[in-house]
Amino acid sequence: MQRQLISSGSPFEKPIGFSRAVRVGNAIAVSGTAPIAPGGGTAYPGDLYRQTRTCLEIIKNAVENAGGHLDDVIRTRIMLTDISRWQEAARAHGEFFGEIRPASTFVQVSRFIDADWLVEIEADCVVVQGTIT
Repeated sequence: MQRQLISSGSPFEKPIGFSRAVRVGNAIAVSGTAPIAPGGGTAYPGDLYRQTRTCLEIIKNAVENAGGHLDDVIRTRIMLTDISRWQEAARAHGEFFGEIRPASTFVQVSRFIDADWLVEIEADCVVVQGTIT
């Protein structure tokens, strides 16, 4: 099977040695995705809801660039620095996945590479022809 590497242009990809997403066959794995603004830096410092939306937009673009769609997402992992704010992240997640309803986990972590990041998200996909939504 061919291995397809997807980049989002993150400044961390090359020095760390990772891809935003990797597709092998009908499986797509999306790396931990942080709220990085288009020009670099952190998008929406302090705003967990908007940071979550930013992460999900980056994930959506990566999945589509790998030939999938959001309805191919079967699992998400949402990592937060403050679990007491989970409903803010859940609201954004529901806007993207309310009808798709992948398996999902919310966990608290002590911090991320950048202290301004409040959230980081991973996603797993299985691309299936004729998906019923």
